[in-house]
Amino acid sequence: MPMSFSRLFLPKAISEAAHNAYVVLAEYSRAPRFYRDLGVADTLDGRFDMMALVIGLAIRRLNQDQTVTGKQSKNRHRLAQELFDYMFDDMDRALREMGVGDLSVGKKIKKMAHAFYGRVDAYGKALDTGDRAALIEALQRNLYRGVAPTDEVQAKMADEVEALAAQYAAVPIDDWLSKQLVLEARA
Repeated sequence: MPMSFSRLFLPKAISEAAHNAYVVLAEYSRAPRFYRDLGVADTLDGRFDMMALVIGLAIRRLNQDQTVTGKQSKNRHRLAQELFDYMFDDMDRALREMGVGDLSVGKKIKKMAHAFYGRVDAYGKALDTGDRAALIEALQRNLYRGVAPTDEVQAKMADEVEALAAQYAAVPIDDWLSKQLVLEARA
């Protein structure tokens, strides 16, 4: 991945932790079960939406953790920003490899970033309030783009999202910062 200018001034440990987290989270988002069993479209849009879900909730968790203060708090915010940057650097690279013209890439990335934040906000509000119906509605609108699978499959995806959010909450900030992020795949 190309190095963004801001990475030149970032502590190496944060950049490495973000890269490690990005690799773990991207791999998790590409698990075949999401596409085979849980109705996510195995398309460019479907894969973006799955990455937005997995990585967006990770960034949200890092930015919301109030259990740490001082330097560790600053580092978790830096890690969250760097994780976002890795994701969108990767999106930029993928668009260019697909032949999207240089003049169009910036506009597409801006649109993707706007969609990313909207999705993270919708999922986050539903999770914060424990509103499962709102979570399923957000999944229908964003992850499934209005072409939702059966109610049973949607309920299983909501279970996945809730379990992932709980898993993120259980990972200590030190594990994120020390490149020890491990996610348990659900059966």
